[in-house]
Amino acid sequence: MRKIGLGLLLCFTLSLFSLAEEEKPLKIKSSLSPARLSRAQEGKVVLELVVEKGITISSHPSFIIEFIPCEELIFPKNFFTASDLEIETNEENGHEYLNLKKPIEIPFTVSTEAKRGRHTLLGKIKYFACSTQEEWCLKVTSEFSASFYTRQTTLKKR
Repeated sequence: MRKIGLGLLLCFTLSLFSLAEEEKPLKIKSSLSPARLSRAQEGKVVLELVVEKGITISSHPSFIIEFIPCEELIFPKNFFTASDLEIETNEENGHEYLNLKKPIEIPFTVSTEAKRGRHTLLGKIKYFACSTQEEWCLKVTSEFSASFYTRQTTLKKR
């Protein structure tokens, strides 16, 4: 009886690990443009999103891009919604979803106090992934990171 109980417990534990390692429905390629920055320079975070086949990203209730505070970069705000970013929406069979074919660009300014060297910007996207064929929606959070380099020089404004 104990062997059966241990076997069931082992199967349950393995199934939890496989669920935790499941692929996210949204793949994120992130970068900063330009990748080498001077102090006071303006740039943008570029997010290229690829949605898994058969899945859509709902425009409601929320699609939020958040950045973990980074001393080197100054953003106009610390989170952005689909409407803030003016992401197009499409409608199919009465369901509205985001058109994520174009890269998303979010502006920033490099701090005048930025330390010279290589840095990493961390962020996450919170969204609802939906399958219209299987009729389900799931709240998901996907993380991303992008490396950049700051120079010692300060960009002079004209």
